[in-house]
Order: sequence, then C-alpha cells, then structure tokens
Amino acid sequence: MIPLEEWLSPIVAGRVFSGAMLAVLFLQSGLDKVFDREGNLSWIKDHFSESPLVGNVPFLLTLITVIEILAGLSSFLGIGFYLFSNDTILLKMGVQFSCLAILMLFAGQRIAKKYEGAADLVPYFIMALLSNFLYFDLPNV
Repeated sequence: MIPLEEWLSPIVAGRVFSGAMLAVLFLQSGLDKVFDREGNLSWIKDHFSESPLVGNVPFLLTLITVIEILAGLSSFLGIGFYLFSNDTILLKMGVQFSCLAILMLFAGQRIAKKYEGAADLVPYFIMALLSNFLYFDLPNV
C-alpha cells in the first residue's frame, strides 16, 4: 500500500488523476454505446455513409465499444489497485487501451474525411500518450 502521505506526490497524483480522467472518458463513452446502441449505430452509419467503412459499421461499433470499456474499466479499477497494492499494471493497461481507442477513433474520422472530428481527438491522445511517461519513464513510487 502506498503510504497516505505519498498520495499527494506528483507521480502518485498524476497517475490517479490521469487514470480518473481516462476512466470517466471511456466508461461514459463505452457504456453510452452499450445502452444506446441503436442511437449510436444510426448516427455512426450516417456519419460514415460516404466512407469505405459504411459496410462495417456494426462490427466497428462493437469493437470500439469493447476497447473503450476495457480502457475505462482498467483505468477505474487500476486506481484502487495502485493505491492499495502499489501495482500499476491495471493503470498501464488503461492508458494503453485509451491510446488504442483514441487512435481507432482518429483513424475512423480521417477515413471518413471528418477532419474537424479527428482534430478534436488530438488533445485526448496527447493526454493519454503523456500519461505513459508516468509509468514507464519514472520510478514506481
């Protein structure tokens, strides 16, 4: 367990807050796709109607839903696992799944020639990518 006085250190706080950000982002997005699948499917079919992806939309929606839920769930569970066992494995997985999910969304937007939508994803990707450095380039606190 990480001692309570270390919970506010920059590394611990950065890991927890970035994990929380990714958990909120991807649990909300993934669960929305689960509970309103038909609405999301309708919107995405229209969004990709003029792209080569249009025939694969149901499969791609399922795939991105699974990746987003994995990103959000591993980030969420990883916070507690990290604070109480000092193991970052779930948080690392959350960051990696988050980067993958954003990259998949970005590729889809670019293929559909929705360049503004792709540009909107860049700050999220930068945040997730920089979160990697909290785990791989700094000592485990």
